[in-house]
Amino acid sequence: MADLEIQRRGATEYWTILGEERRNTLTRSLVAELEERVTALKGSHAPRAVVLTGVGDRAFCAGADLKERSSMSDEEVRAFLESLGRAFRAIELSPSIFVAALNGIALGGGLELALACDFRVAGPAVEMGLSEVKLGIIPGGGGTQRLSRLVGIGRAKDLILTGRRINAAEAFSFGVVTRLAPEGRLLETATSLAEAVAANAPLAVGAAKHAIDEGAAQPLDLALEVERRHYATLLHTEDRREGLKAFAEKRPPSFKGR
Repeated sequence: MADLEIQRRGATEYWTILGEERRNTLTRSLVAELEERVTALKGSHAPRAVVLTGVGDRAFCAGADLKERSSMSDEEVRAFLESLGRAFRAIELSPSIFVAALNGIALGGGLELALACDFRVAGPAVEMGLSEVKLGIIPGGGGTQRLSRLVGIGRAKDLILTGRRINAAEAFSFGVVTRLAPEGRLLETATSLAEAVAANAPLAVGAAKHAIDEGAAQPLDLALEVERRHYATLLHTEDRREGLKAFAEKRPPSFKGR
């Protein structure tokens, strides 16, 4: 049985985590399917954007499935964390843009999954947090690193060391959430964002995404070299020629991802 429901609408795919009764927690089978599907996003047939959400209205993802985790050996836990890390890193390295549509709570690994995405859109009633210290552990899916890079060390420590939950408004003020969606318009807001990205040249979007991510932790001079390297990959593409031609002809461009 699949753990993700996939629907394609134009250049955007919608991935829905299936597991409402367990609050869409991260099981081993879900993580394996997520890694497999993200890794397969290559070539011209890949969606330009993916909107990732959870089924129902209670949870985007409530983190690791603790019932499943309780039966794992230490070796199995390590293997699970490695699989989790590969899946989340694959999202960041994917040429597709990922929009996490937070339809309910995003806790622990669920928030870490959202942090690996390019954008996070949340409804007004959503709560999120990295509460692992309350269980005697720390975030193990990249939360300590991605959150601190996103919001700064001080705010990351505030959230991680207290283990407290924050609401959508505070998450937006911190920079954890990219956009707030009005009540009942979560997918509409996430779709609008995804389509705005998908309308642009896909090779350029991918290059800009990777330039930002790679350069973020580098000194400025090295980061500028990263930018120039990614810029150079676009110079001889069909999309670049099409963009210039469409601008000169005063018409919308038709990008092919080549």
